[in-house]
Amino acid sequence: MAGLLRGVARTAVISGTATAVSNRVSRRQAGRWAQQEAAQQAAYAPPPPPAPVPSPAPAASMEDKLAQLKDLAALKEQGILSDAEFEDQKQRILNS
Repeated sequence: MAGLLRGVARTAVISGTATAVSNRVSRRQAGRWAQQEAAQQAAYAPPPPPAPVPSPAPAASMEDKLAQLKDLAALKEQGILSDAEFEDQKQRILNS
């Protein structure tokens, strides 16, 4: 009985090792094929179009700034903004 158990255990170890090696080879081949495919696609891909030039933003009117500051104050009162965030956003609005 011990000889049969030893034979089964040896077969299981050999089978497990063969499966692990086979899986590793398959993953390595798939990685190489993916790299080759990416290189081929990059070689045939047209160059990206140039980025559009953003137009300068119009200066915000005083009424717009006041409305933004009121919204900002409401967010602070609701607890959504901390004091530091409120001050940072306020300065951004006033300096725009």
